[in-house]
Amino acid sequence: MLRKLVCMAVCLGAPAFAHSAVGSLDLANYRLAGTYSMSFVGEASAVTWNSSTGTLFVVGDEGDQIVEVSTTGSLIGSMNLSGFDDTEGLTHVGGNRFVITEERLQDAYQLTYTAGGTAVRGSLPSRSLGATVGNVGIEGISYDAASGDFFVVKEKDPQQVIRTHLDFVGSNTTMTSLFAPNLGVLDLSDIQSLSGVMAPGSADADNLLVFSQESARLLEISRAGTVLSQFDFGGLSSTAEGVTIDANGNIYIVGEEPTSTLYVLTPVPLPAAVWLLISGLGALGFARRKDS
Repeated sequence: MLRKLVCMAVCLGAPAFAHSAVGSLDLANYRLAGTYSMSFVGEASAVTWNSSTGTLFVVGDEGDQIVEVSTTGSLIGSMNLSGFDDTEGLTHVGGNRFVITEERLQDAYQLTYTAGGTAVRGSLPSRSLGATVGNVGIEGISYDAASGDFFVVKEKDPQQVIRTHLDFVGSNTTMTSLFAPNLGVLDLSDIQSLSGVMAPGSADADNLLVFSQESARLLEISRAGTVLSQFDFGGLSSTAEGVTIDANGNIYIVGEEPTSTLYVLTPVPLPAAVWLLISGLGALGFARRKDS
């Protein structure tokens, strides 16, 4: 009887209920929901979701501006950057505070976003993530809300996935290699911690998203480097390189293209009938336990 009910629920295919929390993640269940041009951003290279405002912040690799946009790529505001050259990483750390990274210098800078203002590199608190290198350095950074640490990826030669504690007030900076990358991709262009958006204690809360621009692939990986799921971006873009995720599990990816572009991936939901069935079975089980 149960098998029949499940089959009937799946076959009904009713519209899904909206969800406000992420319990699990499987990139195989994602689809492209929207593509939005952002001509006002020069060569978009990094994106981060601000949980305080529900908006996205984007930076281009020329280091000219941080731009605030809606989740459909509409311009909201911007802040000028001065003294930056090769900005490839950006992450939100709370309130109006962000950390931005320079690829070749392999330095991280903390700034407070002010619409219409200017952030001067030389006046910002900064920390080194490694020696100056060529165009193969720090490509992405993500704040880990659960620990207060950061995850960083180095593009190649060699590829690196690093966990670091950045003390922008004192001098306590530590760096630990999570694993020797063997992810089957040509480069590492961005990273995103899931701890801030997944339900606490969920199976995927400790996992990471990693994007490869050269392989056009989005990966979900464990902190030991095991690939758990993936999304092929090959038919969509060859220049996409920045990734972030919001509290509803929507994934946002930015790329240079001829014009900077925002891609939105959304999880394909279970039909509402399935959720009704699950809820009904749970209630039935509770009633049985109560009667026993």
